[in-house]
Amino acid sequence: MPTVDLSQYGISVQNVLRNAQPSVLYEQALARGEGEIVSSGALAARSGEKTGRSPKDKRIVDNAPSNGDVWWGSVNIKLQEKTFELNKRRAIDFLNTRDQLYVVDGFAGWDPKHQKKIRIICLNAYHALFMHNMLIRPTAEQLESFGKPDYVIFNAGLFPANPLTDEMSSATSVALSFERGEFVILGTQYAGEMKKGVFTIMNYLLPKAGVMSMHCSANEGKDGDVSLFFGLSGTGKTTLSADPARALIGDDEHGWSDDGVFNIEGGCYAKCINLSKESEPEIWDAIRYGSVVENVVYDEDTRIIDYTNQSITENTRCSYPVEYIPNAKIPCVGGHPKNVILLTCDAFGVLPPVSKLSPEQAMYHFISGYTAKVAGTEMGVTEPEATFSACFGAAFMVWHPTKYAELLADLIAKNGSQAWLVNTGWSGGAYGTGARMSLKHTRAILDSIHDGSLQNAPTVPDEIFGLVVPTKCANVPDDLLIAKNTWADKAAYDEKAKHLASLFNKNFETYADRASDAIKGAGPKL
Repeated sequence: MPTVDLSQYGISVQNVLRNAQPSVLYEQALARGEGEIVSSGALAARSGEKTGRSPKDKRIVDNAPSNGDVWWGSVNIKLQEKTFELNKRRAIDFLNTRDQLYVVDGFAGWDPKHQKKIRIICLNAYHALFMHNMLIRPTAEQLESFGKPDYVIFNAGLFPANPLTDEMSSATSVALSFERGEFVILGTQYAGEMKKGVFTIMNYLLPKAGVMSMHCSANEGKDGDVSLFFGLSGTGKTTLSADPARALIGDDEHGWSDDGVFNIEGGCYAKCINLSKESEPEIWDAIRYGSVVENVVYDEDTRIIDYTNQSITENTRCSYPVEYIPNAKIPCVGGHPKNVILLTCDAFGVLPPVSKLSPEQAMYHFISGYTAKVAGTEMGVTEPEATFSACFGAAFMVWHPTKYAELLADLIAKNGSQAWLVNTGWSGGAYGTGARMSLKHTRAILDSIHDGSLQNAPTVPDEIFGLVVPTKCANVPDDLLIAKNTWADKAAYDEKAKHLASLFNKNFETYADRASDAIKGAGPKL
């Protein structure tokens, strides 16, 4: 079994498994009490106290020359070099106490021109299997000649950071140094921190090379037409891109270069909450041997997962290799996108199911990154909560959002792509009154985008949001296409729409100083 010497990092553990096969990692995870096998064959594990990312504990080292590029603030919080060194020393000291470590060497980026070598050093077999799935898996020959990695992730998440250390906000620390090419995790075992750590790295390196990095999914039609799907969690990005009629390029992270689109990852990371075979058969069938399910609840005897159970967390997840999707396109690359689809889940129920965007509107809504969450986790609270995440992924953006927006605008203009805003949220009223848009109708809208019929459909303008709204779409009721028509109380619609428009305008004030007049003018009118 392949091993690797880690003494160059100050790690003296002798028993280190490098790029172990899933069967070996299953055995190790079971022997070490890290997880159990569920009825589908997947490895089920729990991440402990942290069941999601810890964005408030994420730091980037304030060092030249990268510090002149970073968008410093609440997303990218500064960390001094000395503090990073202390945390890295703490991580390595803890890793040295273990009798067994795991190394996963893999690639980020399917385009060889922009590919980076990533090394994961971790103490959990299930974390190794997770990143075996999420990185692009090297061939035996590539592993033999892998050489020095571009970035190393030290995952000592079982051990806490010292909250008394300067610049620490808790016992969790997720810290990145671009100059060192190192990423250190303490105080969280949530596997997604590694995946999103790699994405943060690529979100810095790709734009620096003039390549657009994107928090989106991508698929390709039989004629080679590529679609991108941008959207925050819960908008349907993964679900809608897993289309049996189209080849999947990737479900979450991509680059767009002068040569076209490429997936950054070697796997998919799907939300599992309320998963069903009927609505998401491709994802359902991908949860099998080799997959990792995190924080799901299952029957102790039958080992059947209850996907509706959110007693541990609503953020139940599954990691699996991209080739587990039957129509995945390998290698995961495609041409320039014909359609750029911005997904939102509008729980206020006022945005139309689909709108055709001008280039300026595309930039406005891309920078805004709007969706709305249902605040139903607190007793008696039913009012939706607007969420704006720049570029549909502010938590992973390193540059100022306008950097990504300008790259996207240039690529859309250069390649003649059409942008759309698709609402997968509520219709006929806000959450609590209206109903969630049916997946059947959303898929029908996407079918009409892909077959080109929606491009030429009749449209009407939206008075408040200024959107161009199609009035005809195959297999979608006409009344559903105009949001106001679905509300019994038209005055209540106007009030709610104006409220959301004001939230858009207030949010965009953050970016107005660096946005053109054309982009600023593409927002809602009050």
